Amino acid sequence: MDERDSFRRPSQRGCDGARALAERNAHASAPADSADTALSLARILVLPGADEDAAERLGAKIGVAPLYDECVLDSSDLVVRFDADGVSLQRGGLSMRADLAAMLPRLKAGRLNRELLVRAARIKGAQVGESPLRAVDATAGLGEDALLLAAAGFEVMLFERDPIIAALLADSLRRAREHPQLADAASRMHLAGADSVEAMPAIDPAPDVVYLDPMFPERRKSAAVKKKFQLIHYLEHPCDDQEALMRAALAAHPRKVVVKRPVKGPYLAGIKPSYSLAGKSVRYDCIVPVQ
Repeated sequence: MDERDSFRRPSQRGCDGARALAERNAHASAPADSADTALSLARILVLPGADEDAAERLGAKIGVAPLYDECVLDSSDLVVRFDADGVSLQRGGLSMRADLAAMLPRLKAGRLNRELLVRAARIKGAQVGESPLRAVDATAGLGEDALLLAAAGFEVMLFERDPIIAALLADSLRRAREHPQLADAASRMHLAGADSVEAMPAIDPAPDVVYLDPMFPERRKSAAVKKKFQLIHYLEHPCDDQEALMRAALAAHPRKVVVKRPVKGPYLAGIKPSYSLAGKSVRYDCIVPVQ
């Protein structure tokens, strides 16, 4: 009998038996050196109509066997749910699904041109639209900032090192490409299945802009974080090697590196920018390498 069939027919064992089997599979497949991480403790739930191949790929990346029945789960589990609607993240009564449609008000022409990120990413003398400018979002998260760049005309390559966040992002991009108001911008967003620090030095041709928005420990303490994004914070990793991230960005030979920082935060890797654009809570440090 296929192992997945055993999960699909929990009535033969009851929920207690299915839960015990799920625990054995999860522990057997979890990497020994990451047993205490959110990734190895996550559960992958696959329901009817879901993209089973995507669930299996995620399971292989994080070392967790997908489950096929909800009764094996506990309310304290961090669950990546694959169903007919796509991919969502759940825990303790909270649920979130990445949704780029929430960005639509910021994509209106008048407002988009005033976005600090769009202004920071502009290349002097270049006209977006003549030949598409190329941007790399090396820390893509759920893709909101990359969407701003794509809506402004950039071709954007996205990197996200956390496989669960990447799965949420891939699902969001799939739905955005089917959305009449997002399809054009989403068609210019390309999710790369690689670590940005390793991949950026080999990007060819060189991008015009590399954008960095690494997660930093102080963000975890913010009381302003929306409830649903508390789930993402289980997965986000503080930037543990600022120098390596900056070196990789510069090794891509862009015309500009743009770094998003808290408005009063220190420079990334201690590198003073060529100039900065600051808002009320964030600052964009722009580094223009000497050509």
